[in-house]
Amino acid sequence: MQDTYKTKGMRAALISNLREKGIRDERVLEAMGKVPRHFFLDSAFVNQAYQDIAFNIGEGQTISQPYTVAYQTSLLDVQVGDKILEIGTGSGYQSSVLIALGATLYTIEYNRKLYEKARALLLKMNYKGNFIHGDGSQGFLSAAPYNRILVTAGAPQAPQALLDQLKENGKLVIPIGDLKSQVMCSLTKLANGEIKKEVHEQFVFVPLLGKHGWKL
Repeated sequence: MQDTYKTKGMRAALISNLREKGIRDERVLEAMGKVPRHFFLDSAFVNQAYQDIAFNIGEGQTISQPYTVAYQTSLLDVQVGDKILEIGTGSGYQSSVLIALGATLYTIEYNRKLYEKARALLLKMNYKGNFIHGDGSQGFLSAAPYNRILVTAGAPQAPQALLDQLKENGKLVIPIGDLKSQVMCSLTKLANGEIKKEVHEQFVFVPLLGKHGWKL
């Protein structure tokens, strides 16, 4: 794996493109500027890695469009040292961005092949996180509570299990909708235990599987 002048240049162009599309969180853009996205795709697709498109990674899953990663991560408002639970490791690209932002990351993947591949790749890249194979719709209770929870798959609703695992003033960012499209939502757990919900842009994600996800 090599990060050449060419790939660094393509990555810089991608970051400029994201800025033009309205991403304003410079910390997120800086983190994404550090992560070689082409490492997460087959070597034949280096050029596609720096286009603002989603890409198939097998097992019926995709590596999210860079704009989507930037948008979700900006909503999450990550602070250095935050304990974050990511639901859906996928390729590991989003995980790397969160780690680059200084998060203590727990990431859980439903598909064993993707879990093993992403874990091996991130360890090789020296991105240190906690990798779990399991049902992310139920969260990961043994390391709870979390400052932030990020769901990278479309859910029919926000699982109560995830809300229960948030710290006070913690935030859950999750796409909610049907199997065709979802609306990005951010849910903040207030000091009195109530949930403040904000609704944002529309996206299309692969479905969240598991006990509190879609039964496909």
